[in-house]
Amino acid sequence: FRSPRASAPATARRCVARAAPIAAREKAARRVAIATRASADGATTRVMVNGVSGKMGHATACSVVKRAGFELVPYALTKRATAATTDVLGTEVRGVDVGEEDAGETLERAKREYPGFIVVDYTQPDSVNSNAALYVKHGVPFVMGTTGGDRERMLREVKESGNYAVIAPQMGKQVVAFQAAMKLMAEQFPGAFEGYTLTVTESHQSSKKDTSGTAKAIVASFNDLGCGFDLNDIELVRDVESQTGKMGVPEEHLLGHAFHTYRLTSADGTVSFEFQHNVCGRSIYAEGTVDAVGFLKRKVDAKDPKTLYDMIDVLKEGAMGEWVK
Repeated sequence: FRSPRASAPATARRCVARAAPIAAREKAARRVAIATRASADGATTRVMVNGVSGKMGHATACSVVKRAGFELVPYALTKRATAATTDVLGTEVRGVDVGEEDAGETLERAKREYPGFIVVDYTQPDSVNSNAALYVKHGVPFVMGTTGGDRERMLREVKESGNYAVIAPQMGKQVVAFQAAMKLMAEQFPGAFEGYTLTVTESHQSSKKDTSGTAKAIVASFNDLGCGFDLNDIELVRDVESQTGKMGVPEEHLLGHAFHTYRLTSADGTVSFEFQHNVCGRSIYAEGTVDAVGFLKRKVDAKDPKTLYDMIDVLKEGAMGEWVK
């Protein structure tokens, strides 16, 4: 293929050259406007990251520290036997062991010391429902980034409570956009892939035991398109040999990646479609999570009648950018 830029007429290239700095200025101005809106009247968005000692929690806490107008609460809930202190870019965060100290009292203390704070949850799948119930009980707005648990029950109970929350299986904004596009396609063209066979393969670091929430959401859209796929048939790749060989995961990202492949094949095998999204590292999720916190803070401050959101709501508002101190 020839580069479109190389083959374009000189006049078109000059137009592109002039448009580029204008687009860059508009993008920068938009980020400034959003950042200003996020910290109106000098307000600081305070964030407690539960699970801060874990890889995803730590990456998110680092993004909080870097983000202008945000402050990291220096303690967080943990289930670890030893409530160690975690260094987050110079901020020491003490782990409060819920086996030794009362989790509810810790949240109440944070409400007194850090008014208006928002919780980010990156803990364990088996803690999802009990943690959500804890936040609801103490009236703490939260962003649930942890996957797993009984999602339908959690969504129902949080919505009925009227507690503000962003709950999503996927925090990466570009992946969320793809997820939204798949959902829209399913709504607009139901049954379009009826008769096709779907195979789904997802690879994550070996520490991730459960099936990807994103894969489940994408499969739901494919099923609406007529595929009839059973979630139990998703292939989970967790061994190093298959990850580096079959999936093509770079060795340096074995401990933090998300490679998903969705393949559709017609009944006679003559037609196939393949959708793929591969993510190395955790920054895409960490930045998206902090964007969700800023979004939720504005909804709380505005006393928005809607209280339960997902990342598509965040994406629609356009409140996603690089806010770095």
